[in-house]
Amino acid sequence: MEVATMVRARVVGLIATALAVVVLAGCGGAPAPAAAPTGATIEHRYGSTTVPAQVERVATVGWNDQDFVLGLGVVPVMTRSWFDAYWTFPWVQAVTKGAEVPQSGEDGIDLEAVAASRPDVIIAIYEDIDEDMYRTLSAIAPTVVQSAAYPPEKTPWDVQLLTTGRAIGREDLAEQRAAQVRDRIAAVRAAHPSFAGKVLVEDFGPENGGHYLIPAGDPRRALFDALGFATQEHSGDVSEERLDLLDRDVLFVNGATEQQMTASVPFARLGVVREGRTLYTTFSAPLGGALSYGGPDALLHAIDRLEPQLAAATTR
Repeated sequence: MEVATMVRARVVGLIATALAVVVLAGCGGAPAPAAAPTGATIEHRYGSTTVPAQVERVATVGWNDQDFVLGLGVVPVMTRSWFDAYWTFPWVQAVTKGAEVPQSGEDGIDLEAVAASRPDVIIAIYEDIDEDMYRTLSAIAPTVVQSAAYPPEKTPWDVQLLTTGRAIGREDLAEQRAAQVRDRIAAVRAAHPSFAGKVLVEDFGPENGGHYLIPAGDPRRALFDALGFATQEHSGDVSEERLDLLDRDVLFVNGATEQQMTASVPFARLGVVREGRTLYTTFSAPLGGALSYGGPDALLHAIDRLEPQLAAATTR
């Protein structure tokens, strides 16, 4: 049976069950049960979603949505697969206590897994889903997608956090967590005025020889933007012949080690590399994951580790 057909069948079954309960209640003369209280109504790119007042089971299908749910003290009932090492990262373990969380959908949203998790609400902010997929997910549970105010998959971290907080009934906590991160960022900027205006290039996922430069506004470089760094003019794929595009004030390599990268002679010859203004992390390291997932605890983790490295790189 196709997944979409299975989902529709499940919804039809739920409706039929609900109707049967109403009929039986009417026959017995008992009053119909009161409607469940509703929570916030959240506007988004496909209209609006009203979430339940009491949310206990949260499914996340966006690439990094679980990090924002965990940052509000809630362990999802299922999540999207992305980084293999994610569940070993320290800020994640602090909330999950090592518990396993079902994950799927590495190659696309797994509708069967979502339906099987019986969610009260589905978070799909960091995923460019189309309206048909939104309607299909909404047939399983109220689904919150990103606002129309931002390009696909470019919702600012604090907006994503506050939207998630409203969706799961933890808006006050989301405000507190956002303020905590903003205050930490402001303190680092004040301590390091040399960051302002320096062009920082983030080379994402170059372990197999390719180079992808993250553009401004992308959540994967949100922290660098917030700390005052400027973004390079070019974004997207870069060939070995154009590695000069990486040679700016600071280079951050996310997804490969120094040894892997400097095996390339053209890369090793870049001034930003020779002069020690290049930083490295891998996807299996917490820092690489923190910058990619970008929830409140991930950002705080990244700030603590990057502050001294960036200070050194910008004073050389």
